[in-house]
Amino acid sequence: MDYMFADGFLGTKAPFFMDFVTIIVALLPLLVFGAIWLARGGHYKVHAFLQSVIYIVSVVVVGYFEYGVRVGGGFAHFATQSGISSSYLVTILVLHITVATLTFIGWSYIVFKAISDFKSAKLPGAGSSITHKLWGKRVYIGIVLTAVTGILVYLLLFVF
Repeated sequence: MDYMFADGFLGTKAPFFMDFVTIIVALLPLLVFGAIWLARGGHYKVHAFLQSVIYIVSVVVVGYFEYGVRVGGGFAHFATQSGISSSYLVTILVLHITVATLTFIGWSYIVFKAISDFKSAKLPGAGSSITHKLWGKRVYIGIVLTAVTGILVYLLLFVF
C-alpha cells in the first residue's frame, strides 16, 4: 500500500490517501443531498439504497483514512509540515473529531432505525416520517459540518 503515501494529486504537501479522502469528504454532502432529494420526490427505495451505500462507503473511507494516518506517523507527523501552531491545529482537529463522531452516531442510528422501520412497514409513512426527517436534517447538518471541518484540517495541515 505504498501508493497511499505517494505525492497527492491536488498539488499540496498531502499524500495521495489524504487527497483521495478529502475529495470524498467534500463530495459527501452533495451525495447525501441527492439521496434526500430522491426521498422528497417519493423515491423511497432508491433513497434507502443510496443512503445505505453512501453510509457503507463512508465507513470504509474512514477506515482507509485512519489506517493511512496511523501508518503514516500519526497526526503529529503531518502537523510538522504545517506552518500553523500545533495548539490551533489540535483545537480544530478536536472540533472535527467531535462533530464527525456525533454525526456518525446519529447517522448510524437513523440508518439502522430506518432499516428496522422499513421492515416493519413504518417507513415510508406518516407515523415515523417526522422523526426520520428530523434526524435526517440533524445528520445532514453534521455531514456538512464534518466536511467543512475536515477540509479545514486538510488546508491547515497541507496548504498553510
